[in-house]
Amino acid sequence: MLRFLTAGESHGPSLTVIVEGLPAGLPITEEQIGEDLARRRLGYGRGPRMRFERDVLRLTGGIRHGRTLGSPVAIEILNSEWPKWEQEMSAAPGVPSDKLTTPRPGHADLVGMQKYAFDDARDVLERASARETAARVVAGALAKALLREIGVSVVSHVVRIGAVATPQGARPGPADVARVDESEVRCFDPPSEAAMIAEIKAAAKDGDSLGGIVEVIAYGVPVGLGSYVHWDRKMDGLLAGALMSIQAVKAVEIGDGMSQASQRGSQAHDAIAADASFTRGGGYVRKSDHAGGLEGGMTSGAPLIAKVAMKPLATLNRPVLETVDVATGESTVSFKERTDVTAVPALGVVTEAMMALVVASEALRKFGGDSVEEFARNHANYVQNLGSTSSAARPA
Repeated sequence: MLRFLTAGESHGPSLTVIVEGLPAGLPITEEQIGEDLARRRLGYGRGPRMRFERDVLRLTGGIRHGRTLGSPVAIEILNSEWPKWEQEMSAAPGVPSDKLTTPRPGHADLVGMQKYAFDDARDVLERASARETAARVVAGALAKALLREIGVSVVSHVVRIGAVATPQGARPGPADVARVDESEVRCFDPPSEAAMIAEIKAAAKDGDSLGGIVEVIAYGVPVGLGSYVHWDRKMDGLLAGALMSIQAVKAVEIGDGMSQASQRGSQAHDAIAADASFTRGGGYVRKSDHAGGLEGGMTSGAPLIAKVAMKPLATLNRPVLETVDVATGESTVSFKERTDVTAVPALGVVTEAMMALVVASEALRKFGGDSVEEFARNHANYVQNLGSTSSAARPA
């Protein structure tokens, strides 16, 4: 299985990610990882920090001459802004120059200060910051590279920002990634893109922030990843948990999950048909995909689909929300850090990373292999033999 761990603070010298479980022989380059990191920086409504900071990579373990070794992969994302923060964020003994004591409503600040007995919100916000998702995107780039070896690709697009939503049914495929990224808000529907930009401009004028929804889709996923046998092996739970762990995410929907609650069963479920050409589904297809590619906690062979909702960012360019100065007990407004009007376009790239990590982990559990060649071979053998499990394929 695939595991990863991130370390580092938002304004620290670097973020570090360690990924364990990748088979040997997987082609990996800095340029390949950097492409996804650059995509994370896209999107209308991002703050000036996206212009100031640069993601400089250093591959420090597990890769030799452009290929994984089968050992843990360690990668650093260096912070180009570190010289400005070296004194404030130093690991050496000392005291901060200016403590932040007015926690932001909706952020981890206050609860984190209470939980860990801090008197400075910076001790919390530096790790709680969504800057940590850069390390997840690096891990996700490795997972995507592995999934490409078995024909799986992951795509995302923005379907809502604030009050503006795209029409239902417009969904990009694997060949549409560049087209989505060309959109200033990573939206697949041009008329909606213009309305979303107008919505962001209006919020920016008010010094406010906006949330939204992205849809993330995995194509080419074979039938049978996950399991119905144990609660913690169900793919629905694994995927929802991974997506919910992203900063500022407040809801995850698999397929048409929310609307299915008000439908009859005859409308909600996906009819099954025989199709010998659909090999990764074992010769069966779903005539629709209301279930989002998951049945009984397992992938069905249909595209894996999830919608992920992000709340408006807690840091406002014009702070108006009431809070309390924890040092004095007086009512005031929260402090301000550099912020975005919205980070929904970037959220899509992070959801791709988390979905890829979950699917890759379950694919490794299913197919195994110490080398990429063995992993791909095991996958090919499994898909080839799927049809033999159907009664129609067995001799009388």
